[in-house]
Amino acid sequence: MITTFRRLSLTVLAGTAALALAALPGTAQDHPDKVKIGYAVSKTGANAGGAAMTTIPNYKLWLSDLEAKGGLEMPDGTKIPVELIEYDDRSSAEEVVRAVERLAGQDEAHFILPPWGTGFNLAVAPLFDRYGYPQLAVSAVTDKAPDFVKRWPKSFWFLGGGHDYTNALATLLADQVKAGVINSKVAMISVADGFGIDLVTAARPSFKEAGLDVVMDQTYPVGTQDFTTILNEAKASGADTFVAFSYPPGTFALTQQAQVNSFNPKVLYLGVGVGFPPYGANLGEKAEGIMTLGGIDPANESNKAYRERHNEVNGQYPDLWGSVITYASLQMLEEAIKRVGLDREAVSKELSTGTFETVLGETSLQDNQLRNLWLVGQWQDGTLAGVAPADRKGASKAKLPKQPW
Repeated sequence: MITTFRRLSLTVLAGTAALALAALPGTAQDHPDKVKIGYAVSKTGANAGGAAMTTIPNYKLWLSDLEAKGGLEMPDGTKIPVELIEYDDRSSAEEVVRAVERLAGQDEAHFILPPWGTGFNLAVAPLFDRYGYPQLAVSAVTDKAPDFVKRWPKSFWFLGGGHDYTNALATLLADQVKAGVINSKVAMISVADGFGIDLVTAARPSFKEAGLDVVMDQTYPVGTQDFTTILNEAKASGADTFVAFSYPPGTFALTQQAQVNSFNPKVLYLGVGVGFPPYGANLGEKAEGIMTLGGIDPANESNKAYRERHNEVNGQYPDLWGSVITYASLQMLEEAIKRVGLDREAVSKELSTGTFETVLGETSLQDNQLRNLWLVGQWQDGTLAGVAPADRKGASKAKLPKQPW
């Protein structure tokens, strides 16, 4: 049973504007009174921290922007107010499936926005496909995206695959080995969830091909908070590089316990959460040199403007990886609707083939996937700068070794 449910009418058209539109043949009277947008996302439970940072604030920002514009614009120029339907999936895969079924079957939402997390996006992908909804799977990292696109042709994958990130990291580490900065040993752990499984499965061959020696390879259960034993084993392994494919609770716990245990690898690479503003704010100068997935170009003006709007609406700055991509995906959906209307089949085709101007710049998908991504980021001078691909415009140079706590 879904326990959290609310509807919000986000936009009210002025009476005179509505009358004027209604007077035009074949325009307003052919449209619904409201466009129902729904989503199920983790507002409570283990995934709430990630969803509250990357997903929910960007949904709020987009809906606020739509309200200011007068609603979703249709091809004929009509603007239709949005009705929001939202559920708390309580960080439960069963709940998110039930919620999406309700949004599609009972609420008859025109469009459904995706949940947070790789595992949850995979859990609901068959439902999006069955009911004919485009799925903007932003917060999902998976090497199987090409296969999923064939299976679910209305699915869209925005964060790349595990091998994209691990190949980039392996190349960076191999270069540092050749330069004599670090040894070739890597201690690696991963969370036992879709994200961790995908990344570690990709990392093993990536590191091997780069000539790196994985001397520790452990998986830990979701919800683990005590990493003392793992960190002690990593310290004893002799590895200069420690890699954790972790979700936010583990990322924060590992960081804190690494300091307590004086664990100082020359390369410290952690998972989701490193790019969250509180992470850098809490650590201050101690964040310098820590690596993770994603990052930004600190000089990108569009990103700067987006970050300021995000802070104005949400009272906090966005994270430095998935947030800007999440908002860009919503801009793409909005523009696709403006071009082709509310027909989900047509919207899906437009998302597949169109080019859109977003906060990322000119944006298009290749085989339903976003391929222009920052793959390795590093905290430098108070921000998470993109350092790989090294040849991408705006890339910063990696600074290693990381200094001790």
